[in-house]
Amino acid sequence: MQPKPTADTPYFTFQFALLCVSNFLFGTSFNMMIPELPGYLTLLGGAEYKGLIIALFTLMAGISRPFSGKLTDTVGRVPVMIFGSLVCVLCSLLYPLLTTVVGFLFLRFVHGFSTGFKPTATSAYGADVVHESKRGEALGALSIGYTLGSSAGPMMGSYLVDHFSYNTMFIVSAFFALGSVAILYNIKETLQEKQPFSFKLLKINRTEIFDKSAIKPAVITFLLCFSIGTTVTIAPDLSEHLGLHNKGLFFAFFTVASLAIRLIAPKVSDKYGRVPVLLVSSVVLVIGMIIIAYANSVTWMMVGSVIYGLSWGINSPALSAWTVDLSAPENRGKAIASMYIALEVGIGTGALVSSSIYNNQPANFLFTFLTPAFFALVGFVCLLKWNKQAKQAQSFSRG
Repeated sequence: MQPKPTADTPYFTFQFALLCVSNFLFGTSFNMMIPELPGYLTLLGGAEYKGLIIALFTLMAGISRPFSGKLTDTVGRVPVMIFGSLVCVLCSLLYPLLTTVVGFLFLRFVHGFSTGFKPTATSAYGADVVHESKRGEALGALSIGYTLGSSAGPMMGSYLVDHFSYNTMFIVSAFFALGSVAILYNIKETLQEKQPFSFKLLKINRTEIFDKSAIKPAVITFLLCFSIGTTVTIAPDLSEHLGLHNKGLFFAFFTVASLAIRLIAPKVSDKYGRVPVLLVSSVVLVIGMIIIAYANSVTWMMVGSVIYGLSWGINSPALSAWTVDLSAPENRGKAIASMYIALEVGIGTGALVSSSIYNNQPANFLFTFLTPAFFALVGFVCLLKWNKQAKQAQSFSRG
């Protein structure tokens, strides 16, 4: 266990670096499949169920968040991260075996346990090892490994499918997740007062489902994450429609842009505040979605992908840091899990709604991608209102 960090405590230690590598392997494993799953489901005969690829995954992730939050605050950060990565290993190995539409959708549902558990504990771990004055910077650095995996994974997945097979992609995905597990076994626990696991801990009371301190970050997370559900579901079809054979390139451009801005943006949120930074990111997200909606060439689609990636590179660390800022230390895991519940609901809703609007008709791309732009604009209005209220409260307290 580690001592409580001070403002002078360096957070980027060997242990922190190991966790970043684990995130990279986990992110690669998870994202490797995303651009190819719509085509795989179509091959199985389930083209009309494309929206469920993400929706079922996020449904399970959302359901599991209260459990992962409670276990993160009781059993420890590391065991919860290990469990999340192990789910990736198991599901990746089972995809080649369950080759019916029902079997595939069942696996997508179970696979959601992975992101329901690992990111919750990872964010709590990151918050444990850094002083609050550097929280945004540390959580941004921690997400770099995952972002690199998000960039490499889709291109790798498309390459493996194009040159080998879907089954090869699934097996390689399992090996990456297994590497993440191996690294996690060498990471020291940061939770100071741990409890041994017991099935009693899986009993969730109503008060343990959602942490009230996370309401505002959760609302913004939902409104912004609607766009993720849209892009992961529909962007592969848009790529194919515009003549881009490697459907993973859209996500590669997105994640490289996200990675680049993460080197700067988290420090800015530590200095100027989470809400002002989120205001900027919301506007950037709106612009990115509008460009993608009107894209009539691969070039314009990639421009939209880059701008969209910049928005997420800005808002993702800020949302995590804002959630931790508002939470009590003993409820840190629960608060982060609450924010992630909103993330899953936003992604799942975006996947279902966008799939319904698109309906496998290229003429509907415009309204499909303008819808998340509208949701992000609503988020901007909410943030603007809360920022104004915060300034008024500060003025009143000083007066």
